[in-house]
Amino acid sequence: MTISGQLPSLDDERILTAEQIADYQKKGHAVIRNVASQQEIEAYEPLISSWVRKLNNQDKPLEERDTYGKAFIQIGNLWKHNEDIARFTLAKRFAKIAADLMGVEAVRVYHDQALYKEPGGGHTPWHQDQIYWPLDTDKTITMWMPLVPVSEEIGSMTFASESHHLGYINKLQISDESHRTLGGFIKGRGMEEVNYGALAAGDATFHSGWTLHSAPGNPTDHMRKVMTVIYYADGITVAEPDSNARRNDLATWFPGLKPGDLAASPLNPVVYSSK
Repeated sequence: MTISGQLPSLDDERILTAEQIADYQKKGHAVIRNVASQQEIEAYEPLISSWVRKLNNQDKPLEERDTYGKAFIQIGNLWKHNEDIARFTLAKRFAKIAADLMGVEAVRVYHDQALYKEPGGGHTPWHQDQIYWPLDTDKTITMWMPLVPVSEEIGSMTFASESHHLGYINKLQISDESHRTLGGFIKGRGMEEVNYGALAAGDATFHSGWTLHSAPGNPTDHMRKVMTVIYYADGITVAEPDSNARRNDLATWFPGLKPGDLAASPLNPVVYSSK
């Protein structure tokens, strides 16, 4: 059953300042407050959470999982399961912010991803998102939006400022090894580490696909509910996958495409264009 008529529209445009855009492009990350209002989050959160519960197939207790498994419940492309969630994932408001921060005219969705960190859930190790994506570009960005208040005790993600300027650092997937190796790399380079602390539901951080980042564990009794949407500039081509992770992503998120093709499968609609 659809409830589209009852859901608030998210297609108005948010205007960013020149300072916000310049700061993002320098550091590779930003926080934008009140990207979605409390009323909007209250409308969408129960719907998203119900589909996370429905699609979650993680049945191992936390203590029996590896580091990646302890980090979060991870459900991708929720928008393809429910047309009401599609209103959230494909929202013009969010997409325009992403386009403006990257300084591009139009963006496509790579995919959405619910990341729910359970009570007692573990930390998310240091990593670069884009090691998974078969895209040879620096024009990628992730919106990370909590659907519930995130207390100072949990905090938001921690970013290594300006690390995105280094591009592809290594192929380490999210693991104890990536946390150890990339954490040492950050310390060795003397990079600034930034955590935006407590966030209200509907605030959002944005970070480049190449920005090194991590997240603390969840020591509280409450689920940390986060919805993410990944965007990339329109006009990008599919890169030759150089790892199993990228080969898997190519098959999953760019079905039917091959290296050199325009990165534009039916799963990757244009969600904002200034043209």
